[in-house]
Amino acid sequence: MNKRIAITGIGVVTPIGIGNIAFTKALKEGKSGVSIIESFDTNAYSTKFAAVIKNFYPEQFIDKKKLKRMARFTQLGFAATKLAIEDSALDLSKEDLSRIGVITGTGIGGLDVIEEEEQTLLTKGPRRVSPFLIPMIITNILPGEIAINYGFTGPNYAIASACASSNHAMGDALGLLRGGDVDIVVTGGAEGAIVPLGLAGFCSIKALSQRNNEPQKASRPFDKNRDGFVMGEGAGIIVLETLEHALNRGAKIYAEFAGYGASNDAYHITAPEPEGKAAGFAMEKAITDAGISKEEVDYINAHGTSTILNDKTETFVIKKVFGERAYKIPISSTKSMTGHLLGGAAVVELAATLLTMREGFIHPTINYETPDPDCDLDYVPNAARIKQINCALSNSLGFGGHNATIVIKRYVK
Repeated sequence: MNKRIAITGIGVVTPIGIGNIAFTKALKEGKSGVSIIESFDTNAYSTKFAAVIKNFYPEQFIDKKKLKRMARFTQLGFAATKLAIEDSALDLSKEDLSRIGVITGTGIGGLDVIEEEEQTLLTKGPRRVSPFLIPMIITNILPGEIAINYGFTGPNYAIASACASSNHAMGDALGLLRGGDVDIVVTGGAEGAIVPLGLAGFCSIKALSQRNNEPQKASRPFDKNRDGFVMGEGAGIIVLETLEHALNRGAKIYAEFAGYGASNDAYHITAPEPEGKAAGFAMEKAITDAGISKEEVDYINAHGTSTILNDKTETFVIKKVFGERAYKIPISSTKSMTGHLLGGAAVVELAATLLTMREGFIHPTINYETPDPDCDLDYVPNAARIKQINCALSNSLGFGGHNATIVIKRYVK
């Protein structure tokens, strides 16, 4: 359990950039990935926009025959995996593939396929439903497809815990590596649920912003005039290795994956527990697990959804955990730019933290215009800030009361 764990590869497919270079540039510029939905008619919807990935050509990453048998979330996650493995410079011909695991998170899975095949059933009958329906929609098909493609025979499964899914996946990966079960884990998450049914569901629970006249300004975490989150799609994958394994192969190291904590509010299916006791426990546990002091945390990537309750509660919890020092810690929300990637959110936000740590800046929380008395911390408003991050904390809080926090720190020999 004393093993040090290195992060050696990152792959992202997001509404603000595909690949690390484009994604990092967008983060520094404070670019919004939100736009009016064009893939289906939104006239009857209270929200008409989302953070959709543009210029994504899955055939660049996936064989055309396989592509037809993959739901959107699998396509995105598979592409992010290819980018992450390339970035890690792993030579798989030299690896014991039984010592490589794959753990991914997805909140919803193949909703696009469910919707399409339901229409087929209703209009053409059961005999016309695709024989690939079930394997396309199940959440574990992403790690399965990754394993099949690369020949990884180590532990392989998916986790579903709504918006905390990919933090939980990465936390499990940390445990496997520390326990000596594997040398490498390919981990992260993906989501692709911007379809009529998905949008309708979130509209019905009144979770989404309705700023239809200014969609790029709709995701505004911690701003007093926030009115809901923005649906997004995307994927992120990271490559984790034991530090020993990474050093032996001469890998570049982004940072150490130092700590992890998880909990549940046991309170409500969608609303956070007002006192944030369990969320605070997850943060405290991650800090303890990392073997650091609270004074060492010099940046927080917040869950920061742009909903009234989440932002207020998360701010309260951060102050509860860090006391007066909370006012001195820069905090930002990647969701202000990418929208909420649901099961893919946590890993993309960790990727943002890793890449900005490497480049020496903190990305902004865009659209922060009007301070909220209940949200009174330093949210790095609207413009990137030049600062070296040495130790960062990343929060994810999901429907069902799921909380998961990760701590990373700069690698020092």
